[in-house]
Amino acid sequence: MTRTALIVAHGSPSDPDPQEAALTELAARVAARLPGWRVGGATLAKEGAFDAAVADLGAPWIYPYFMARGYFTKKVLAERAAPLGLRVLEPFGTETSLVASAAQALRRTLSEKGWDAAQTTLLIAAHGSAVSRTSAESARDFAAALKGALGFAEARAGYVEEPPFLRDQAEGLGQAICLPQFALNAGHMLEDVPEALSEASFEGPVLPAFIDWPETPELIARSLEQQAALA
Repeated sequence: MTRTALIVAHGSPSDPDPQEAALTELAARVAARLPGWRVGGATLAKEGAFDAAVADLGAPWIYPYFMARGYFTKKVLAERAAPLGLRVLEPFGTETSLVASAAQALRRTLSEKGWDAAQTTLLIAAHGSAVSRTSAESARDFAAALKGALGFAEARAGYVEEPPFLRDQAEGLGQAICLPQFALNAGHMLEDVPEALSEASFEGPVLPAFIDWPETPELIARSLEQQAALA
């Protein structure tokens, strides 16, 4: 039996095509690791993309490529999926193996810089939200888990849309690594995060958005496989 899944992200309403292409490419990389599956990608920002992908795949599992349970996963995406009888899985940011993948990437960065985690601050750059607590809470939990896993001197989170703002949290850190908690290379990642870090004179390495991490396709593929085994 061929299983199907649709990876769905918010995308960029002002310029939807680049993020739509990025999701399609991510889906192809996931599918390459899942023999017997068909995997598609679509953004909510690209008009008609979600419905077209669902029609093509049949009745796919919906994999939310979001960093937290929030407005878009619990309301917008759920309301799109419910009339079609589609199962919506937990979002990417809640994957239990995400901390281990991030720890691996941070170890690589520490090694490349010749730094000791005990003398380094970890800065999580995150979205935040004026209407939902889950975004900020997930970033704080992520920072705390990585501090515990690697032994950073300090781990803190700074937000684009709520205090404590990223610019303020990034000031005066000295030896530090920034891990942006963003799924895609969209507006916040391309504009707000670099601007805030520049204003704070942050000079440490900045990791890419999760879509550019080599671990991400394998992480999603493994999650889908595990959930299929339990279904």
